[in-house]
Amino acid sequence: MTGRLQALADAGTPIRVGLIGAGKFGRMFLAQARSIVGIEVVALCDLDVDRCAAALGETGWSAEDGSAIRITDDAEPILDECNLDVMVEATGDPAAAIRHALTAFDHGVHVVNVTVEADALVGALLTGRASEAHCVYSMAYGDQPALICEMVEWARTSGFRVVCAGKGTRYLPAYHGSTPSSVWEHYGMSAAEAERAGMNAKMFNSFLDGTKSAIEMAAVANGCALASPPDGLGFPAVSRDVLAETLIPRAAGGVLAAAGTVEVVSSLHKDGSDVEGDLRWGVYVTFEAVSDYAADCLPQYGVATDASGRYAALYRPSHLIGLELGVSVASVAVRGEATGQPRAFVADVVAVAKRDMAAGERLDGEGGATVWGCLLPATTSLAAEHVPIGLCADLPLTRQVTAGQRLCWSDVDLETETDIYRLRRELEASYAPSPEADWTPSVAAPSS
Repeated sequence: MTGRLQALADAGTPIRVGLIGAGKFGRMFLAQARSIVGIEVVALCDLDVDRCAAALGETGWSAEDGSAIRITDDAEPILDECNLDVMVEATGDPAAAIRHALTAFDHGVHVVNVTVEADALVGALLTGRASEAHCVYSMAYGDQPALICEMVEWARTSGFRVVCAGKGTRYLPAYHGSTPSSVWEHYGMSAAEAERAGMNAKMFNSFLDGTKSAIEMAAVANGCALASPPDGLGFPAVSRDVLAETLIPRAAGGVLAAAGTVEVVSSLHKDGSDVEGDLRWGVYVTFEAVSDYAADCLPQYGVATDASGRYAALYRPSHLIGLELGVSVASVAVRGEATGQPRAFVADVVAVAKRDMAAGERLDGEGGATVWGCLLPATTSLAAEHVPIGLCADLPLTRQVTAGQRLCWSDVDLETETDIYRLRRELEASYAPSPEADWTPSVAAPSS
């Protein structure tokens, strides 16, 4: 890859990148982009254009280098005028991300999408639209979903059977009720300290209350033909040293309902104590050797297995977020390959009430004080007519709901004339799985 990037640089035709969103992820990419041969950032877009200048200054761009970058608060001009090869979408707003991606495809531009909420809501549809436009739609390398997809691809390409894939996080059941006003106590800081650091309470609350984990695992399940656990993520407290003994089917001594699923492991025991050797920042895959010979080889090369010797695990203990994003940019532009992409609709993230609420109260969406996101099989979600978490921002209730209730379309007064609603319904009509598909995950990657 680096050789081909060098050739592009030598020819004076580097990959031209436009970045939408000057937040933390975007800034981490900007910090690295100056030193990646063959990649050139030519445009930077944010609703607050002052953030763009601040982002460039914070990440070490000189005034001269920064002056060559087109700065705007509107994505349309940079797609019209900047001759982009790749657009990086890092707004964190699913409606905006979907709109930006579709517009990019209309301009023949590849998309690397950091806003995984869009993947969970209509990801397979976006992949399809990209293909129709002869473009590539990709998850963002450095973020956990893309890294998990890479591990799944490694296992399958090596001939192993994928048993489970996922990530680690800090989780306790009580966190489902966390709100933006209470979130900082769980992170050991005050609201004032968080504000001074520029930390977004709703975003951090989404990580804490389980919503972000559900969204990310939906993206992985839909990108790797893996299944959702039948009743939501279990968040077992698991050390990375015993992944191979735990993230395997119950019939084999583990905790999974079946093989071929996603799961998130917690760095905390239920009593709040720390798991020794936790995987809080990392990703993993558990896999099964399909022959006795392969199983015998695993311990010979230092791979820990379960008692049977057939199940093993590999993990990566950390991820570098936007610092690694150049891998996706290069992959889509040079190889024409995504670093993970949703290609099916087998898992969904539905809204669950955090507290009792009356008719007329308004939901405040992901990371808010009213609902959290639960991962479910898409067949379960569709059959019960559950509302996806991605459509729950500023949404009024039509009836009383109780804490822990999974919300349905009939519980909310949803505007049905919006583009995001129509696209979601199009996804359901075009990609809905058959009812029997819940626990028949594929051993091989889905076809493009």
